[in-house]
Amino acid sequence: MESESEREIVLGKNVHTTCLAVTEPEANDEFTGDKEAYMAGVLARYRKTLVERTKHHLGYPYNLDFDYGALGQLQHFSINNLGDPFIESNYGVHSRQFEVGVLDWFARLWEIEKDEYWGYITNCGTEGNLHGILVGREVFPDGILYASKESHYSVFKAARMYRMECVKVDTLMSGEIDCADFKVKLLAHKDKPAIINVNIGTTVKGAVDDLDLVIQTLEKSGFKHDRFYIHCDGALFGLMMPFVKRAPKVSFKKPIGSVSVSGHKFVGCPMPCGVQITRMEHINALSRNVEYLASRDATIMGSRNGHAPLFLWYTLNRKGYKGFQKEVQKCLRNAHYLKDRLRGVGISAMLNELSSTVVFERPQDEEFVRKWQLACQGNIAHVVVMPSVNIDKLDDFLNELVEHRSTWYEGGKAQAPCIAADIGTENCCCSLHK
Repeated sequence: MESESEREIVLGKNVHTTCLAVTEPEANDEFTGDKEAYMAGVLARYRKTLVERTKHHLGYPYNLDFDYGALGQLQHFSINNLGDPFIESNYGVHSRQFEVGVLDWFARLWEIEKDEYWGYITNCGTEGNLHGILVGREVFPDGILYASKESHYSVFKAARMYRMECVKVDTLMSGEIDCADFKVKLLAHKDKPAIINVNIGTTVKGAVDDLDLVIQTLEKSGFKHDRFYIHCDGALFGLMMPFVKRAPKVSFKKPIGSVSVSGHKFVGCPMPCGVQITRMEHINALSRNVEYLASRDATIMGSRNGHAPLFLWYTLNRKGYKGFQKEVQKCLRNAHYLKDRLRGVGISAMLNELSSTVVFERPQDEEFVRKWQLACQGNIAHVVVMPSVNIDKLDDFLNELVEHRSTWYEGGKAQAPCIAADIGTENCCCSLHK
């Protein structure tokens, strides 16, 4: 079987071949209006492309079902929440009152009191991980970062940026952290504090690390609560899991240091953004007074998008806890539907219990992969079932996949790959494991 390391990574097209050049207006353009007409045409065509691309989007965890028309009236303002969300700066065109309202909502969700947390709305999920790990590093300057091999690439980027020693921990078949291997690696570095990234939904398989078992493993390995810091990367599933029955809880009542989620994923936001929350006691190590702003700052970025809090505030108010619960249940139902249908037509597929990420054999045609915008790794691909993915879209995808697959493996010339090493023998439908 072709291993992930042997498979050549297929990169996307070089955008320089299709970029839209910026050109100078003609001297008489003010009178002819040719440039305005040209730009209007470009934008109209681009909108058509967006409609088509949205129709065939399945592989990335973005909720594309939203309507923020009511906020159009605010797009004429340069809203910037630079600095600390809780302290106003001299720049008055901000949305801090919305930002703190959103942060308070997440603080309630993750069970931490208003006077015990600090946080901010980030520009993306990666920034949340960069900040959470930075706080851990500031608390324990000589700490070692532990992360499972299936953690998001931004975790390892943080280790490189901060020049931290990083230990990769093995994973189970499901994709969650292997706490037996975690214990072995902790014991090999008992002399240094531990900074741990816990995944609330891994990137490829949607696996949820067992937070309670991670804490138990630390304690049994001789690490007291004052010698470890846990950052929970909840990019997608951090907002879904509180609404799943029997799911383990992510809570600051447990000895965790920080939690981050993405705002443009399950919530559905037109621009990348996220939420990062940590304990107030930790943030003083990072925070600095900035006279230029007349504020404090402990964020990664300086200027921050002041529109993102408005979008998050608006949708949290519209949907509320009950609205999100309905959407989570719909996503999980539809994910089970897709997994069952794939298995029903003889396609290897896996779905973790607490996930809406359906993993299956990688399609043989890269054009098909690009059309449906599938995320692939080695011999597997996945569909992330989001609120914007309905049964009709899943049926269209599946019917097209079955049709293409009949040509890929026509007349027994080639056989579907065995992906038991990726998803387990019980989920593999190859000729060996049927």
